Amino acid sequence: MSSNLPRVAVVGRPNVGKSTLVNRLAQGRGSIVGPSPGLTRDRIDTEVHWAGHTFILSDTGGIVEAAIGPDADKEISGKVANKAISAMESSDLVLFLIEAPAGITSDDLALVKRLRRIKVPMILVVNKADDDRAEQNSGEFWSLGLGEPMFVSSTHGRGTGDLLDRIVQLLPTDADAPERPVVPSIALVGRPNVGKSSLFNRFVGEERAIVHHEPGTTRDSIDTIVSWEGRSYRFVDTAGIRRRAKTQGVEIFSASRTRNSIERSDVAVLVIDAAEGATSQDQRIAEQVAEAGVGAVLSLNKWDLIEDVEVAAVTERTIKDRLHFVDYAPLVRTSAKTARGMQKLIGQVDVVLETRSQRIPTSALNQLVQDAQQRAPIPRSRNRSVKILYATQVGVEPPTFVLFSTGKLAISWLRFLERRLREEFGFVGNPIRLVERERSESRRTG
Repeated sequence: MSSNLPRVAVVGRPNVGKSTLVNRLAQGRGSIVGPSPGLTRDRIDTEVHWAGHTFILSDTGGIVEAAIGPDADKEISGKVANKAISAMESSDLVLFLIEAPAGITSDDLALVKRLRRIKVPMILVVNKADDDRAEQNSGEFWSLGLGEPMFVSSTHGRGTGDLLDRIVQLLPTDADAPERPVVPSIALVGRPNVGKSSLFNRFVGEERAIVHHEPGTTRDSIDTIVSWEGRSYRFVDTAGIRRRAKTQGVEIFSASRTRNSIERSDVAVLVIDAAEGATSQDQRIAEQVAEAGVGAVLSLNKWDLIEDVEVAAVTERTIKDRLHFVDYAPLVRTSAKTARGMQKLIGQVDVVLETRSQRIPTSALNQLVQDAQQRAPIPRSRNRSVKILYATQVGVEPPTFVLFSTGKLAISWLRFLERRLREEFGFVGNPIRLVERERSESRRTG
């Protein structure tokens, strides 16, 4: 997703169908949609393509009248409103969404008053207009003074093509500016309330994700491109994954989105609460990261709360023991509150990204495999000796190797070979895939 593209913000009160409209215009690649109002709290960016144009559509949280007044940002509704207003101010176009069945409400009027202060082109969109009756009563919507209303049904698709045509007509003339090069995607994952959003905001340099004491505030995966010392990264703040027994309703969709974010990322930063250590849920998340084949970095967050040296040592040792299946992942002590470890964390991400695409010359690989067999002979299989005839690297991201052997390779020996590969070639923070292919020795020599 290029930051050079024009931005279109979708705003309105809760439950008028903003996320459904975004999903319709983006052809299903948008936000979480459900029956409960207020599902979207953060700004969710989605790339939309229409009639040869490309733009970024920003879904925002619902704004209520009480959230716009003074001191409103102390409540989560006020934080949501601030995010939506920030999205409007940084956009090239605003879609102000209201719904036909309810007509104009006090929340709508309060938002209109706020919108008039923003010098950005605007389209008034009347949603849930499933037939012509809403258009016949359009005088009420004209009275808002926002120009001609456009009637759509985001659920059924009625009028959305005309709306897209209107959007591209109003976009800046440089809408087709060349996109920036593809940047690596870094997903911040972990349990709720371990500080993922706070770390995300530290990297972004603004309160892009809503940080609140209520666990599980982030319900969707939100992302932004960050420039850090001359390099660009796409940081993705994901919803916290709870234990399955505690996951219900919208959290099921949040967990699904988080898993998708992990699978689409290049590196997953697993954020762990230093005060609590690694829990069984952290283990399950780490397993998801390993299974997805993405790079991994462990962020031991809230380290400012650890003051005792002995406690610190025990905490690190316990985490390494409990997350032994991602022992290849570097561990960084961080504090989103004090900014401790931020530079080191991004440095480790760079190392993981670099080794993720590393290729080993076939001759060097086979020399290591032969040396490994001499150092530790492969255990017999089916009462027959086993040896590796040939090895080759067949892929990167993650590094993948095929081993042609004369029999089944013992798991313990494969782990030994993986350790030797890491000792010799690094592959810091990345899982190594070893694929077995049995082949008779006579076939190899013949």
